[in-house]
Amino acid sequence: MIAAQDLQTEFQFPHEADSQLSSDTDFEDPEVKNAKTGRGTAARKGKKAAGDKAKGAGAGKVPALGWVNGHHKENGMENMTLFEVVKIGKSATQSVADDWIEAYKQDRDTTLLDLINFFIQCSGCKGAVSSEMFRHLQNSEIIRKMTEEFDEDSGDYPLTMSGPQWKKFRISFCDFIGVLVRQCQYSIIYDEYMMDTVISLLTGLSDSQVRAFRHTSTLAAMKLMTALVNVALNLSINMDNTQRQYEAERNKVIGKRANDRLELLLQKRKELQENQDEIENMMNAIFKGVFVHRYRDAIAEIRAICIEEIGVWMKLYSDAFLNDSYLKYVGWTMHDKQGEVRLKCLTALQGLYYNREVSTRLELFTSRFKDRIVSMTLDKEYDVAVQAIKLLTLVLQSSDEVLTAEDCESVYHLVYSAHRPLAVSAGEFLFKKLFSHGSPEDEGLPRRGRQSLNGSLIKTTVFFFLESELHEHGAYLVDSLWDCGSELLKDWETMISLLLDDPMQGEEALSDRQESALVEIMLCAIRQACECHPPVGRGTGKRVLTAKEKKTQLDDRTRITEMFAVALPLLLAKYCVDMDKVTNLLHIPKYFDLDIYTTGRLEKHLDSLLRQMWEVVDKHTDIEVLEACSTAYHHLCNEEFTIFNRVDIARSQLLDELVDKFNRLLEDFLQEGEEPDEDDAYQVLSTLKKISAFHNAHDLTKWDLFTSNYRLLNTGLQNGDMPEQIVIHAMQCTHYIIMWHLTRISEGSSSKGDMVTLRKQMRAFCLMCQRYLSSINNTVKEQAFSILSDLLMIFSHQIMSSGREQLEPLVYMPDASLQSELLNFIMDQVFIDPDDDNNSTDGQQDDEASKIEALHKRRNLLAAYCKLIVYNVVEINTGADIFKQYMRYYNDYGDIIKDTMSKTRQIDKVQCAKTLVLSLQRLFNEMLSELGCVVDRSSSAFCGIKELARRFSLTFGLDQMKTREAIAMLHKDGIEFAFKEPSTQGEGNPPLNLAFLDVLSEFSSKLIRQDKRTVHLYLERFMTFQMALQREDCWLPLISYRNSLQAGGDDDTMSVLSGYSSRGSSIRSKKSKPASASKRKIHEEENSCSSSDAAWMSREQNVQTPVMMPSPHLTSTVLRDPKKMRPEDSFTAAYTMPSEQHQPIPPQQQPQHHHQASIDYNTQVTWMLAQRQQAEARQQQERVGMQYAKMRNHMQQAIRRGTGLMEDDEEPIVEDVMMSSEDRLEDINEGMDFDTMDIDLPASKNRRERSELKPDYFDPSSIMDDSVLNVSMF
Repeated sequence: MIAAQDLQTEFQFPHEADSQLSSDTDFEDPEVKNAKTGRGTAARKGKKAAGDKAKGAGAGKVPALGWVNGHHKENGMENMTLFEVVKIGKSATQSVADDWIEAYKQDRDTTLLDLINFFIQCSGCKGAVSSEMFRHLQNSEIIRKMTEEFDEDSGDYPLTMSGPQWKKFRISFCDFIGVLVRQCQYSIIYDEYMMDTVISLLTGLSDSQVRAFRHTSTLAAMKLMTALVNVALNLSINMDNTQRQYEAERNKVIGKRANDRLELLLQKRKELQENQDEIENMMNAIFKGVFVHRYRDAIAEIRAICIEEIGVWMKLYSDAFLNDSYLKYVGWTMHDKQGEVRLKCLTALQGLYYNREVSTRLELFTSRFKDRIVSMTLDKEYDVAVQAIKLLTLVLQSSDEVLTAEDCESVYHLVYSAHRPLAVSAGEFLFKKLFSHGSPEDEGLPRRGRQSLNGSLIKTTVFFFLESELHEHGAYLVDSLWDCGSELLKDWETMISLLLDDPMQGEEALSDRQESALVEIMLCAIRQACECHPPVGRGTGKRVLTAKEKKTQLDDRTRITEMFAVALPLLLAKYCVDMDKVTNLLHIPKYFDLDIYTTGRLEKHLDSLLRQMWEVVDKHTDIEVLEACSTAYHHLCNEEFTIFNRVDIARSQLLDELVDKFNRLLEDFLQEGEEPDEDDAYQVLSTLKKISAFHNAHDLTKWDLFTSNYRLLNTGLQNGDMPEQIVIHAMQCTHYIIMWHLTRISEGSSSKGDMVTLRKQMRAFCLMCQRYLSSINNTVKEQAFSILSDLLMIFSHQIMSSGREQLEPLVYMPDASLQSELLNFIMDQVFIDPDDDNNSTDGQQDDEASKIEALHKRRNLLAAYCKLIVYNVVEINTGADIFKQYMRYYNDYGDIIKDTMSKTRQIDKVQCAKTLVLSLQRLFNEMLSELGCVVDRSSSAFCGIKELARRFSLTFGLDQMKTREAIAMLHKDGIEFAFKEPSTQGEGNPPLNLAFLDVLSEFSSKLIRQDKRTVHLYLERFMTFQMALQREDCWLPLISYRNSLQAGGDDDTMSVLSGYSSRGSSIRSKKSKPASASKRKIHEEENSCSSSDAAWMSREQNVQTPVMMPSPHLTSTVLRDPKKMRPEDSFTAAYTMPSEQHQPIPPQQQPQHHHQASIDYNTQVTWMLAQRQQAEARQQQERVGMQYAKMRNHMQQAIRRGTGLMEDDEEPIVEDVMMSSEDRLEDINEGMDFDTMDIDLPASKNRRERSELKPDYFDPSSIMDDSVLNVSMF
């Protein structure tokens, strides 16, 4: 072998090696028919005979000092294996590899065995390959034995384990393979033993069904391939150098030519060529044995490893790998389902396109896969989309003609994306495409001004902004271009020149639309420079600026102030009548450094600005312009700066004029006996708009505007002909008056009399708004409601928080009439059908935009009222009418109603539960009023109520102890409601609201076991003896509800009546076995429950419970197999023995039932036993009559039922056919595939275990999500 040669920095790649590594030359779908042949390369050389392996073992040779018996030796002490050394990473990888090489030279079998075990251990396998196995077994047999010893208890292995140690291990693992090959590249890798054995082993492991083996071996093989590519590259360089030296020597004259040197160079070139061929064979073996199979592995991480490494090969050794035979794998994998793999494809291609020389050889690939790359800019994974755009940017740099206009347009619109990295990448692409191509004639243009290069680029930006037709998103466009084009966007001097200067001869002037767009872009650039954070919706929050960024921010703010202090008055003068331009221009002063006015001696420009602002207020009545002007005055009137007095005087003069004009116009407008004409109304409205806009940002208390506005509102109520806009702005202005008055009192800058005045004004204004709630104009009513909601929130009991107890006299709580009117407004204006929504479109075209705007307005109104509920301003039970709309309007308001329920539960769990059941009761009453007294339990209305109850039940969560009292009170109210009204059809019929028990049963699963018994006892107080015996369909809700309460209950609910039969005694004897620890624990918990266990039931414990029949179990109408029936399965009942010390129920607590009968207890028992015997006889006769027919299809029934009839269940079974809701049956039959389903009462152990698992396993948020319009209420 040859010695290492010095590498020269300049070389040329040979082109003869392009076709040596693979024969595939097209982009068609790969057929791996040649892959198996590639596996044989290493297999032929990798496994030698045992005798061959023994050669060089050197039994008497001493291993190297750094490696003793396969263990690394440090400081003369043997301590760690190769895996442990690499895992810890304390030793340098170079020294570890050198030690292993020295050991290999002494005893290659033992050292190679240690390397094999290193790969096995890196896979997480606890086994080890012994020397005997290594000498006598094939690789497949070794892998099979290692697979058997693999620990399958855990799916983790070193490459997938988390933590910094294992991340470092992965890096050390890859480094070790690379360093080992690099150190062996001049001798050992050509011995036809070490590399062949390792490649054969890794190829076999990469085919393993064990993921750990496959993952680890694939990573090792790919890193080994990368190291071999580096070796091949070095060999190629050395061959070029040798060839150049040979040619130089041969070209010498014969007298000076050294023939010995020529022969030496020829021999050296021959050796290099042989080594090159050997390395290429190894690379082919790895590529076809591992890569071709693993690049489409089932595991995404393995596929990503393959694609990442092939990108490295093509970048390092482009002469050999940068051809269609290898590029096609990257192109195919760009369609991978996993974003991680697609991302690796794009990053691999970026490394190729970045090099202009290499990118010229990718023309065929680009034409074939360009469409796929363009489509990946819309990838669902943002990281993939960002890298796709960056790749297209590199493609654009390499050639302008590759991407069509359609391809570029698909990227352009992404500058408006809410995801900032994606938008910034698209902005860079846009900047490179539109702004980075300077022509030779642009070199002589000035740097700034209208005729500069930036002038044309700014125009291009304006044209793009207008063509995108997203004029409300200028801030997003500026933010996207900021990182790459901030210098262009900060050229405010050129922007001002484009707006103020006249166009040159032959130059096309900007249109009005283009000027408006330029003003908007200019304002957005100013905001971005001064605030240094993305616009709303594009950032997680304000980040901390570095010192350099802070300095840039201050410099930009100074430039803005110096430039626009002079230019802004000129711009306002030019565009004074243009509403859009003036609104944007008036936002610029809030970014000024006001000290510059004084230090720069710019006071005359300040006076000019104030005059122009006066003109704007005088000429405009649009609320947006007026509010922008008011905000500009607010920023300029800063007491910290010396210009405050100058600006304050101008502001006071403006307001004096406005207030005087308003009072004068109001007197004329409200004169008695005269009809106000439209001109007078317009003058009053325009002046009122200006005052209201200024009152929003400025304290106008000294002008005492409350009396004038209150008089205006009162007159509107009396006459009823006041224009709605005047009423709306008068309300808004009065609201601002009260808020500023409250601010002064809170700051302690007012007297005690001011608080009395504020209290009177606030209450009078609230009463005025309440009266306007009954107005016929919907817009006026909405304004009155919004202001009332705000005032009630502000002046609630929370006004005294944070140490403001002195404001207690201002607390105002709404009375019942006001609460009722607020609720009626919500029900009339919010919960309406979309077809009836004519009050929010105001005659506009009924399109999607107007519908969304109207829905947004209704959501705000509902949120305002729900805040009153949440903050306990109105009674919680007023939310019943809101909660009952939860299912019907779920798509529109589901998130708001859900949040309201959640927060009210945090305030008072019991009251919230009572509100929920009240909402169900009101829906039930509405159903009765529409459908009549007979309830059809299969009707859509009733099923809707049940579904709503189910949703309510899910909101209580899984912790039953936290909601115990609330659920108990819910059942109590529901039971009282069900028995409240007697039947309208006379005695013997069920109560009118009995069907409500079917709805109430949806909450039974939320009761704990003790409370189920308590609620059941409370239910029995309302039942008579005849009710317990009823089995007609109209009584099914009662039966169903009792079943839900008894399911999962304890066995002590059985009555002593069951003891009258011999079967009852046998039942008790079977249940008298020692209880398990868990059951004893349950009894202890029940006996030790607190006195709060449904305190509302404490007084009923000493009251006799009427004797009742037990609720029947559920069963389908399919008849049971006669062999599965028992003669005694006909009937069983559970009763409670009445107390001898019977205390009568007070009259006010007795349920009102006209059909209640008074039967002596002994007579009842005798009669019931007789009825039971008759029922048993009837059922026995029926079973005998059906036995013959059932025996004919006994086998079919047995197959269908399987083992589901629970032959070992010794508890009594009651056969009553009972109907139930569809949802209830689905819950019961879950996981069962037989026809007959029996539920015994009391429940068996098996069924009790199922009932204990019955409570909701679902997260309520999975059913009631927050996806509706993504608008948060609080």
